[in-house]
Amino acid sequence: MKRSTIITVFIIAGYFVFLGVAWLMGYNPGQQIWHNFTSFAVEMFKILPGAFILIGLFEVWVKRETVEKHLGEKSGFKGYLWVILLSGTLVGGLYLAFPVAYSLYSKGAKLSVIFTYLGAAAICRVPMTVFEASFLGIKFTVIRWLVSLPLVIITSMLLGNYLARRGYKLSAGE
Repeated sequence: MKRSTIITVFIIAGYFVFLGVAWLMGYNPGQQIWHNFTSFAVEMFKILPGAFILIGLFEVWVKRETVEKHLGEKSGFKGYLWVILLSGTLVGGLYLAFPVAYSLYSKGAKLSVIFTYLGAAAICRVPMTVFEASFLGIKFTVIRWLVSLPLVIITSMLLGNYLARRGYKLSAGE
């Protein structure tokens, strides 16, 4: 076993030992950490299986040529608009966005479009937007979108072009 793996196992074991001792000793911050951990884990297990089934179906049903046409090297600015719309429908947060992004990349989407997808998934998901607009107002939400989305697209293009010039390719082992 690698040394880094052993260290990781000890850190995770130490975390759970701390939670167990905190629970037994009545240490309130530790109990709150346990409560937060379990509620987050339950929410993830509710969403992840269905999401991974949909990602698997996407892998099988959507042709590589379709993704390349709409999100690939020759997609132009429309590719960025498509992934912004796609990211808006994402439910579950970024832990679901990363597998979708990898699937899109493996089907031929260019890196800058993938980066835009990930940035937009953090910015403009519909459930988050509705929540934000109801508390902070529609004006605030619109201004945030108008400022954030162009910045995400510009930085995605810069980073994608830089990595493309350097010949970067994402491999399955990474």
